Amino acid sequence: MKEWNFSSKYFLPLLFIVLIGLFAACSENAVDPSDTEPTTDQAALERIVDEDSSLTSFDYTFNEEEPQEFLGKINTEIYPIKVWQRMRLVHRTLDIEIVGDTIAYGLLTKTFEGVLFIKAAYDSASIEPDTLIQKPFTAVVTRNIIFIRVGRSPFPRHNWRIAAVSLPEGGTQSPNIDIKKLTAYLPNGDTLVIESPNDYYFRRGWGGWRDMPQIHPGDSVRLRVEVFSAYEEDDFVTLTFGVNKWIKQRSRKLFELVSSTPNGDGWDKVYEQTFEAHPWPGFFHAILNAMPRQVVFDDSTPVEAEAWGVPYVVHLH
Repeated sequence: MKEWNFSSKYFLPLLFIVLIGLFAACSENAVDPSDTEPTTDQAALERIVDEDSSLTSFDYTFNEEEPQEFLGKINTEIYPIKVWQRMRLVHRTLDIEIVGDTIAYGLLTKTFEGVLFIKAAYDSASIEPDTLIQKPFTAVVTRNIIFIRVGRSPFPRHNWRIAAVSLPEGGTQSPNIDIKKLTAYLPNGDTLVIESPNDYYFRRGWGGWRDMPQIHPGDSVRLRVEVFSAYEEDDFVTLTFGVNKWIKQRSRKLFELVSSTPNGDGWDKVYEQTFEAHPWPGFFHAILNAMPRQVVFDDSTPVEAEAWGVPYVVHLH
């Protein structure tokens, strides 16, 4: 009883002191909202883009970080065993044009410094690499973003939302390799036909993305890629997928050549491949990467590459 009286007597004063201490500590560490909240439309739109997971998954997929599984070797000057690229974002710009105070058009441009790593053997009989070749290169990737105004509060970041995004496209700007067309056959029977990624948009409404491919874990998507190449030999065309900020289950596949037809100073080629969605939900990008054969199978040929990205959403059943 005596102990209870002590607790009752001093509980409220002690609680009051603790609360004052916590309030003082929070006040010392508090950050003025004006220091973190964007104060202009330009800064607000940049923050919206940087925090949108349906956009940022491209960067995580583009940077392959580590060696990928064996993709095959052919009798050439070197015999690649593992090939991957490491990408570092070095420059980013978002050019904004606000039209009529209700809609804004953004051009997002990202410059990456990359290194193509090739673990290879100079001996055709070897099953283990005896050399690591590193080829530095620069890639520029662009995509368009459309914003609409949804409010007029004092905080610009709450006044805009993304209404549509185009597909990303970029590379080393080489004239010798060019992805011309992508046809994706989705599990629900829909078909995507893409010929100009920066002009192909997925729309977003209040309920989410309307046109972005929605697939389920284990679903198969068949891809048909048409490429113009200045070289007669099979190109090195790959698909990387399954990565975002939180999920790191990267997978990579090599496209198979279906046909090759001479066309002027080069060849029109068709490649096909199928991928299965991983079991984790979220926003992802499937990235097509096309390089001429000698980039990978010769130890001195500089990197020439073009990449397209296709965003997709994995939903649980």
